[in-house]
Amino acid sequence: MTETRIPRGTHARLGAVEGDLIVGANARIDVDARLVVTGRARFEGNAEVAGPLECRSLECDEGTVRVGGDLVVHEDIRATDSALEVGGELRARRVDVDRGLAIAGAATAQEFEVGGVLDGAGSLTAQRVSVGGRFHLAGPLTASAVEVGGSVDVALVTIESLEVGGLIRLKGGTVRGAIEVGGRFVSDEDLTFGSLEVGGVADLRGAATGGSVEVGGMFNVQGPFKFRTLEVGGIGTIHSPAEGADVEVGGKLETDGALRLTGRLEAGGSVSVRDELVGDRLEVGGKLAAHHAVFASTAEVGGSVATETGLKAARLRLGRRTRASGPLVGGSVELDDRARAEDIYGDHVELGARAEARRIFARTVRVSERAVADEVTYVDSVQVDRGAEVRSPPRKVAELPPFPL
Repeated sequence: MTETRIPRGTHARLGAVEGDLIVGANARIDVDARLVVTGRARFEGNAEVAGPLECRSLECDEGTVRVGGDLVVHEDIRATDSALEVGGELRARRVDVDRGLAIAGAATAQEFEVGGVLDGAGSLTAQRVSVGGRFHLAGPLTASAVEVGGSVDVALVTIESLEVGGLIRLKGGTVRGAIEVGGRFVSDEDLTFGSLEVGGVADLRGAATGGSVEVGGMFNVQGPFKFRTLEVGGIGTIHSPAEGADVEVGGKLETDGALRLTGRLEAGGSVSVRDELVGDRLEVGGKLAAHHAVFASTAEVGGSVATETGLKAARLRLGRRTRASGPLVGGSVELDDRARAEDIYGDHVELGARAEARRIFARTVRVSERAVADEVTYVDSVQVDRGAEVRSPPRKVAELPPFPL
C-alpha cells in the first residue's frame, strides 16, 4: 500500500490520501472540506487536523492529536501514551486511548477504553465503556457495561450494568442490571435499576424503582420508592411512600410517608414512619415510632414504641424495660421484665416481672410477680401471681370490645 508522509513540524494541506498517512510530531494539516485516508492514519506525537477526518484505522503515539471536525474510523483507534480531541462526532469500531479522550459531538463505537479522562459534550453509544479516571458526558449514555475507576458525571442513561470506584452523579434513566459504587451515588431524577450497591452514600432525588439496595453509610430517597430488599448500614431517609419486601437497617430509618412491606423490617437502632407501617415481621432494637404499625406474624421491640393508633401483630413482644405509648394489639402480647404499656388487646396477654400496663383486654391474662395492671377485662381466665397487683378487680365478660386496628 502506498504511503504519504507529513514531516515533523511542517504545515500541509490535504483532501484525499490513497493508502496510509504518516504524520510527524508537531505537524498541522489543513483540510479541503474533508480529509479521507483510504488506509491508516498514524500520528507520531502532537498533531492537528484542522477539519473532518475519515480513515480506515487511526494510531497515535506519545502526543495529543486534535481533529477539528468529525472523526470517522472504520476500524479501530489506538492512542498509546496519547490523548485525542475531536471537534465533532466520533465513529469507530473500537477506541483505546491511554491518556484522555474529548469529544464535542456524539460518539459511537462498540467499545471505549480510556486510561485517563473521557469527556463528551454529546451522546455516547457503545457496548462497553471502561475509564480509568474521570468520565463526564453531557448527553445520553447508551451502553451494556460501564466501568469507571474514578468519578462519573453523566446525563440520562440506558445501560445494563454500572461499576464505579468513586463518585457518580447521573441525571436518571435505566440501569437494567447492577449498579456498584465504592463511594457516593447521586441520581437527580427518576431512576430504574436492577440492584444498587453503594459503599458510602446513596442519594436518589427522584422516584426510584429497583430490586435489591445495599448502602454502607447513608441512604436518601426523595420520590416514591419501590424495591425488593433494602439494607442500610447507617441512616436511611425516605421522603415519600415506599413499598418493598424486606428492610434491614443498622442505625436509623425515617420515612415521611407510608412504608408497606411484604416481608421483615429489622433495625438495630430506631424506625420512624410518619404514616402507616405494614409488614410481616418486625424486629427493632431501639425506638419504633409510627402513626400505626401492623405486622402479620411477629413484632419485637427492644427500646420504645410510640404510635398514635396502635401496634398490631399475631405475636407481639416488648423487651426488658421497653416503653410503649399507644395501643398494643395481638393474638399473643408479651411484656418482658419491667416493660411498660398503656392499653393491651389480645387473645393472650402476659406481663413479665415488674411489668406495668394500664388496661388489658384479652381472652386469657397472666400478671407475673410484682407486675401491675390498672384494669383487666377477660373472657376465659386470669392469673395473678404472688406479689402482682390488679388495681381494679378483674372483670370477666362474655365478649371483648372491638380491638383497634
